[in-house]
Amino acid sequence: MPAGRDAGRYKFLSTTLGPDFVIGFMPPITEAEYDQLVTMLDTLVDTVREDEAHPLASLMEIIGVLIENHEDEHVPEIDAVPPAD
Repeated sequence: MPAGRDAGRYKFLSTTLGPDFVIGFMPPITEAEYDQLVTMLDTLVDTVREDEAHPLASLMEIIGVLIENHEDEHVPEIDAVPPAD
């Protein structure tokens, strides 16, 4: 569960909607949450395809942004990795 200001919101949403639903709308904290978001995005991409009018298109975009933000913060860029000796 998130700490600080997000803890109350997480508790309310997870109690109301279920913990799996909330994971899809909060930034991933653990590797398991990140993996779950990636799986959700893969499923959405297969479902939505290129149809921007699809009812799930906006959800796909939101989850994509959460994943992108997580990767920007936690995954080093290839150029940032020091060369091997």
